[in-house]
Amino acid sequence: MLLPNQRAGVGGDELAYADMFSSPLFDPEIKTPSGIVGPNGKGAAKRFNVYRNNVTVSLIEALASIFPAVQRITGPDFFRAMARFHVRETPPVSPLLFEYGREFPLFIEDYEYARDMPWLADTARIERAWLDAYHAADEEPIEAAMLAAIQPERLGDIRFVSHPATRIVRSNFSALSIFAANRAEGPIAGIEGADPEDTLITRPEMDVTVTRLPPGGAVFLDSLIAGDTLGVAASTARQACPEFDIAGSIGGMIEAGVFSAITPGEDQ
Repeated sequence: MLLPNQRAGVGGDELAYADMFSSPLFDPEIKTPSGIVGPNGKGAAKRFNVYRNNVTVSLIEALASIFPAVQRITGPDFFRAMARFHVRETPPVSPLLFEYGREFPLFIEDYEYARDMPWLADTARIERAWLDAYHAADEEPIEAAMLAAIQPERLGDIRFVSHPATRIVRSNFSALSIFAANRAEGPIAGIEGADPEDTLITRPEMDVTVTRLPPGGAVFLDSLIAGDTLGVAASTARQACPEFDIAGSIGGMIEAGVFSAITPGEDQ
């Protein structure tokens, strides 16, 4: 199967055939194109339907491997039915299967039969962020000594560069607790799903870590990632949460490997 971003160097006839072949793959209501034939020029409707089913199944399996907590929550039958609808609506655009499923959390959010699980989409967002962090580029995180070496009066003007693996997922629900419980082995205790949780996903070394940010932490980190100075980010976080612990949060983020560089102020 040729996908849109795999067509470089393909001639006009080949491109036309690829479009004819791939466009019906994700819609079982579309009949096998007449231009697709088997050996000796015979029609290949049965063969094409087998291939179409195999493509769909492989993409559903890819989603199941990316979102195991979501599948555990919903059960395999519910998950596969939901995933099948998503596959039909959102064909892949990359030959790499781990790239598939970026739109799945948004699909879950709008999926009619998942409306009684309003935290499910955010749980999926954490799972997607976990995988993206796992595949992110390797970079050395900064050490606390680098920050300690900066003169105190200059701290407000510094900027941080986030590590490529750093991700934030904000939720009005207990998505992190639900994610953690359903990615662990053993029975699951009751979780109060209505408690808001902000999640930090990082990979300072080989293993992805997932932790809960304190109140104000997501606002603070979002500001730093956007390029604001430490002083601006601290002020923004304090407006959102007056009791926000700036020093403690910076220390925790450095320990978690959130940043890969520090940029001094313009006059430093």
